[in-house]
Amino acid sequence: MVQTNKKAYFNYEVLEDIECGISLAGTEVKSIRQGRFSFADSYAKIVNSELWLIGFTIQPYDKGSVFNHKSDRNRRLLVHKQEIKRLRRKVEEKGLTLVPTKIYFKGNLVKVQVSLCRGKALHDKKDSIKARDIDRQAKREAKEYRF
Repeated sequence: MVQTNKKAYFNYEVLEDIECGISLAGTEVKSIRQGRFSFADSYAKIVNSELWLIGFTIQPYDKGSVFNHKSDRNRRLLVHKQEIKRLRRKVEEKGLTLVPTKIYFKGNLVKVQVSLCRGKALHDKKDSIKARDIDRQAKREAKEYRF
């Protein structure tokens, strides 16, 4: 696991996860290995029966040369056509969104976990914060009770 998009889990209700490959240049892979990327405001979009990752920033490789990559280009996600058709139906019918939630290595390949999400309302976010605080307090009390 390289990084998780915590903001996506807070702002969206995750319904389904899809593992995708990603089409990258060599210097982009090296930058990801260094952890020099950002999920900020990134999303996936289906264009002409292809899945594209938009707004995902990978910083230029510091030891790269003139062949270094652009940091803000759109990147193609590698998914089966049937999977793309199924996702397109769900996104168009139900008003759901495709959001990248995790970046990780599987062997020597970079994988992106794209999640089918529904936006949370403000009261749902407040409930999430409340549940998280209650859980932290319970763990703290359990730890103190043991000693």
